[in-house]
Amino acid sequence: MKNRIEEVGLVKIPQVHDERGKLAVVEKDSIPFAIKRVYYLYDIPSDAYRGGHAHLKQESIVLALSGSFEVIVDDGLERKRIMLNKPNYGLYIPTGIWREIENFSSGAVCLVLASTEFDESEYIRNYEEFKLSVTT
Repeated sequence: MKNRIEEVGLVKIPQVHDERGKLAVVEKDSIPFAIKRVYYLYDIPSDAYRGGHAHLKQESIVLALSGSFEVIVDDGLERKRIMLNKPNYGLYIPTGIWREIENFSSGAVCLVLASTEFDESEYIRNYEEFKLSVTT
C-alpha cells in the first residue's frame, strides 16, 4: 500500500452539450477501473466532516455533482487539499491514500464511484495505523 500523492489527480469526464444543456458520460475508458459500487452524500451540514479513512483495495473517483467541497488527500508523507466544484471533473484516489472531505457548500452532492463492493475489513479508519502502514 505505497501509493503516493502524485497518483491522485483530476479525471475529466467526457461531456456533450448543445442548446438543451450538458450531458456527462461515465463509461468504459473514462475512468481507470470497473465500477462495482456507486454512492453519494447529500444534505451535508457545511461544518460536517466525511471520509477519514484509507482503503487497502478500493480505488475511487469523487465528483461534486452539485455545489462544492474540499477533499484532503494524504499519502503519509504529504497532504494536499483539492477543491471540487465542477461536475465534469472527478478526483481519482488510488488505494492506500487517506481521504477527508469537508467545507461542503449549501446543496452540495458528492458522488463516489468505487472499484469494490463494500467490505469493512479493507478500510483503515485510524490515522496513526494508516501512518504506520505506509512507513513500514
